[in-house]
Amino acid sequence: MNSGIDLQGTFIQSVMDLGIPAGTAKAIWMPLPMILMLIGATVGVLVCVWLERKISASVQQRIGPEFIGPFGLLAPVADGLKLVFKEDIVPAKADAWLFTIGPILVVLPVFLSYLIVPFGQNIVITNVGMGIFLWIAFSSIAPIGLLMAGYASNNKYSLIGGLRAAAQSISYEIPLSLSVLAVVMMSNSLSTIDIVNQQSGYGILGWNIWRQPVGFLIFWIAALAECERLPFDLPEAEEEIVAGYQTEYSGMKFALFYLSSYVNLVLSALLVAVLYLGGWDFPIPVNVIANWLGISEFNPVLQVATASLGIVMTLIKAYLLVFIAILLRWTVPRVRIDQLLDLGWKFLLPLALVNLLVTAALKLAFPFAFGG
Repeated sequence: MNSGIDLQGTFIQSVMDLGIPAGTAKAIWMPLPMILMLIGATVGVLVCVWLERKISASVQQRIGPEFIGPFGLLAPVADGLKLVFKEDIVPAKADAWLFTIGPILVVLPVFLSYLIVPFGQNIVITNVGMGIFLWIAFSSIAPIGLLMAGYASNNKYSLIGGLRAAAQSISYEIPLSLSVLAVVMMSNSLSTIDIVNQQSGYGILGWNIWRQPVGFLIFWIAALAECERLPFDLPEAEEEIVAGYQTEYSGMKFALFYLSSYVNLVLSALLVAVLYLGGWDFPIPVNVIANWLGISEFNPVLQVATASLGIVMTLIKAYLLVFIAILLRWTVPRVRIDQLLDLGWKFLLPLALVNLLVTAALKLAFPFAFGG
């Protein structure tokens, strides 16, 4: 199997061929993944915000944004510009330092998590051996920022929202991690690249969703709760606590919370695609199609087509999940805080533990099918 192009190694080698020392070549490479990550995540957010408005309008039989650019495509850009130029207000009795650090702590780990996402077989920025563990570690930092923002605002509603966010994140982080652990157990690796490679070769029949249907549902429900999407948006329930932890925020600080929510949604959709839906894998293996057409596996045109198709497949799978998340927001009513915590601790956690034990048993009994 073609392992894909290592962008880091190829770039460093190309720079070194120009006579530049290896250390300098590595230093030149270091900011590039961050720039690529920022561009990719920002474009994803803009598309996601536009989809949110268009899909919600269709659900409610409205038109949605139409006149801000063609088909309203510039509406998210207008939102961003508006928030950039709005006045940044810090409440008189708030803790100014914590009030400022809170949004940064929320948004930074989400952006860093994009470094471990493989967008295609031939698009590998860096293959981190502990990629999944790194993502779980990053996602555990965000609730600290939410709690910090709620506490620093010196507002009772904000504090309740921050406490809810922390409780919600802790209760859903554990079943989410256990569902991921079942996939890691089958793949024998924490690398997102290895997890996708383990699913490839058999087309749609090899995807983890068939071997981990319960894990898929647990992960998706927990991911929606982590992203604070309806029906799990208790930390910012406007009917109960105004806007939760972001009640006192305005301008760019509010924009960071807004940005983090959508970036996290796209990230979660990408990770579901990678963990359960074969990542860049096509439903029918490309090498099988090539054999039918009599094309060599090492044909350069085929390799370029395979790489392009892989990126397209990853994005299609991710945005299908984003569509489902947006549809749920405008379909399902919000749950109560006690129902939310009961679902996490009394249902999803035991179910995730049982799923992990069953996966371990199946791995021992059927090693050929469950990665023994």
